[in-house]
Amino acid sequence: MITLKNKKAINPIELTENESGKTKNKFLWKRRSAMLMRWLHIYLSMISFAIVFFFAITGLTLNHADKFVDQLHTSQEKGKLDINWVKTTDTLRIAKLEIVEYLRKNNNITAALSDFRIDDSQIGVSFKGPGYAADAFINRETGEYDLTKTSAGFVGIINDLHKGRDTGSAWSLFIDICAILLALVSLTGILLLLFLKKRRLSGLIVAACGLLLAYFVYSIWIK
Repeated sequence: MITLKNKKAINPIELTENESGKTKNKFLWKRRSAMLMRWLHIYLSMISFAIVFFFAITGLTLNHADKFVDQLHTSQEKGKLDINWVKTTDTLRIAKLEIVEYLRKNNNITAALSDFRIDDSQIGVSFKGPGYAADAFINRETGEYDLTKTSAGFVGIINDLHKGRDTGSAWSLFIDICAILLALVSLTGILLLLFLKKRRLSGLIVAACGLLLAYFVYSIWIK
């Protein structure tokens, strides 16, 4: 029995049991944390599989645009709308909503409105979407218009989706969500690696090599 002056006697068995309990709790915490990181990494990776694949493929089509460019398809259309919508000296009285909806309905335009320009003699209305554009020029004296539609094909569509160009707020939000999701996949992968004692050092070295490789490519051939 161990005794200390002016202190209660301390039982070595109790000390051993306390230390054993702390060690056990620490082990359980590490094990549960590792299991959580593994679960998150696996299922986040599965959720983001299609996203990673899409941005990987479109990264290639963008980087080699000269090899993956679809032929542009252009068509011309003509029409005439209500002259009372455009023939007025007060630009505030020009029926913008009616004009836009008329062009959509009569020319099968589904893209979002991009620009509405009013000049002294004509009105320009532009619609843009991924890999698609429609531009109408309306004569303010007669109400007649010329419409040009341009389509960049499938590759043009996926390239614009990759860049988030002319895709609207919903797709922009989707890209933000994808970015956060991919960041979580990377983070959980690193955290999971930290729990793997035998592979921790080699894994971190490989990660550092990848980072250094990107830096060297930038500093030597780009900077």
